[in-house]
Amino acid sequence: MFYYVKGLVAHTAPFLAVIDCGGVGYACRTTNNTLACLEKGKEAKLYTHLNVREDAMELYGFATESELNCFQMLLSVSGVGPKAALSILSAATPERLAMSIITGDEKALTVAQGIGKKIAQRIILELKDKLAKGQLSSGGESYGGTGVTVIPENKSSEAAAALAVLGYSQSEIGLALKGIDLESLKLEDIIKQALKKMVK
Repeated sequence: MFYYVKGLVAHTAPFLAVIDCGGVGYACRTTNNTLACLEKGKEAKLYTHLNVREDAMELYGFATESELNCFQMLLSVSGVGPKAALSILSAATPERLAMSIITGDEKALTVAQGIGKKIAQRIILELKDKLAKGQLSSGGESYGGTGVTVIPENKSSEAAAALAVLGYSQSEIGLALKGIDLESLKLEDIIKQALKKMVK
């Protein structure tokens, strides 16, 4: 319904930013990372997700499309609601979250408030499984006719897998990784450079 809201930052509070768009204040639930980018009285643009329940309609807003993509990806995991997704994205940037999923680092997820070991394991399992069946199925090798795709252990494929977690397509990822020094850069720096190219 809303792709983004753009206006002056009227008010901020923990997990909340109010954006004044032409005299209407849109209350956007958000993360610590997005709040850190906002300044009261200054213009801001937040990419939004409208969550509709029987008893409420809530708007969620994010400073970047990659953070919005991560939020929506987390909501697709059974047992993860908006509150848990915001908590995870407040404790980790989209790049770090993607790396945690690709490397199976559940400890990085349990740092988030209210996220226990079981839900962290479920997030990693379900999102890795979506990667195996989705965009990256042509990039890895299938074993034993099971349909399970194993992503090769190198920085290029790990970066591609992490970008897929953030919601980018194979063609977008391929273009973004062109020209980046995949050999000498750290995985997180590769992801950051690719993201910068995609948001230009």
